[in-house]
Amino acid sequence: MSEPPKNRTTAQCACGSVKLEASDAPIMSVACYCDDCQEGARQIEALPNARPVRDADGGSAYALYRKDRVECSRGARFFQGYKIREESPTTRVVATCCNSAMFLNYEKGHWFSIYRARFQGDAPPLQMRIHTRFKPENGDVPSDVPSYPTWPFKFLTKLLAARIAMLLRR
Repeated sequence: MSEPPKNRTTAQCACGSVKLEASDAPIMSVACYCDDCQEGARQIEALPNARPVRDADGGSAYALYRKDRVECSRGARFFQGYKIREESPTTRVVATCCNSAMFLNYEKGHWFSIYRARFQGDAPPLQMRIHTRFKPENGDVPSDVPSYPTWPFKFLTKLLAARIAMLLRR
């Protein structure tokens, strides 16, 4: 029998109509600078009264949680998915009540990437910056955490370890 979830963390939209609850620690917390994250952020930020998605340096910050550890406890009816390209396996989910970016769903993956700005209280601390080779021309990448021009090995191994733990129901 598996243990009950620990450390419930809450993420909600700006107006409070949508609430996500994540249990246990995130797989990791990253800021991504890839072209798709930048374009997805631009599209969401262009919605009426939308909140900023990108940090001041142009990165989109996420906390990655296993899909089996995230639930919507309020307001799922407000979810609207946006894709950059119709065939994309990635959907950015917005709470339409206030146009707050909530999470990114990589449909082929086993995790949700919840936007760090949506966490109430202390957001999971940023651990790395990825795809920094795509950073905006006018942006400087902060040196507060390790930065990688692409997918670092550490990122991929953490995702793999989370997948194995999920399969083993841990």
